[in-house]
Amino acid sequence: MTSQSSESITPQNDSAPLYFCVAAGQAGIRFDHFLVQFVPESSRSNLVQSIRLGLIQVDGKKKKSSYRLKVGEQVSGTVFQASPPELIPQKVPFEILYEDDSLLILSKPPGIVVHPASGNPDGTLVNGLLHHCQEIAEVGDQIRPGIVHRLDKDTSGIMVVAKTALCHRLLVDAFKSRTVDKEYLAIVFGILEQKTGRIVAPISRHSVHRQKMAVCEEGRGRYAASSWNVIEEYSEGCSLVQVRIETGRTHQIRVHMASLGHPVAGDSLYGRARNTRKFPRQMLHAHSLSLTHPITGRKLIFSAPPWPDFKDILDQLRMQEYKEVISLL
Repeated sequence: MTSQSSESITPQNDSAPLYFCVAAGQAGIRFDHFLVQFVPESSRSNLVQSIRLGLIQVDGKKKKSSYRLKVGEQVSGTVFQASPPELIPQKVPFEILYEDDSLLILSKPPGIVVHPASGNPDGTLVNGLLHHCQEIAEVGDQIRPGIVHRLDKDTSGIMVVAKTALCHRLLVDAFKSRTVDKEYLAIVFGILEQKTGRIVAPISRHSVHRQKMAVCEEGRGRYAASSWNVIEEYSEGCSLVQVRIETGRTHQIRVHMASLGHPVAGDSLYGRARNTRKFPRQMLHAHSLSLTHPITGRKLIFSAPPWPDFKDILDQLRMQEYKEVISLL
């Protein structure tokens, strides 16, 4: 693998240009803080570098990171990022649920990072995909070939991957237009008072803890909506819930459930150590996915059974007295 210097900076050529108009509720925010909130998929260092180089501007003019934005100003430009490392095919475990010439449906094990990033240069799902199907290397961007959506490292479950450039473009459009249905299973702390419900709460980067996302005031984050349905309740003070996400924000389910006072069990970032049971990871699993095949127009519906470690925890919880709300598994 070719190593890259941390000072090596190249443009993210295939990223879409940014464009924002500063609203009344956003006036007075520092330029860099604004970008951190509204471009959470990019690191703070890359955004600050973009400001410093004049790649992201205010009303077409270069500004300092500390510049305070005014109502009606237009923030636009593109983000720079460090040159991506060379991707190498590696044998990485994942379960294939379906595959044709255009796309692949898989179930990702927990503990696998989706694509290379700082601290995870290889051993990712992308490395495994290249080992399985070398032509994916030419699909999408350099560091995330074939990837149209992501799961956190410790979240298991179903994903769709594009194998051709056309399929990738159409799948990206489908996710943006919210025509792809995604449902998750989560074990959360506590017994929810409402057995079914919907939360609409914008999400942005946490103002202090840069590794975290947070629910924020309207106008200061990206729209995010999730619906939940309680399946089982356990005497240990945990619940199994089915969660459907209408949007795909970073850490969305983890942030939304934590904001309701019911964080995902085993989540070291958003959870809390108030349960004596030891959870092997965050108990979150992408259970099902349905979409229209972008090439054939055929309706595809797939589900991935909970990963063995998830099932083991469920079995242990069920050995104790529990109340079945809805039978799903």
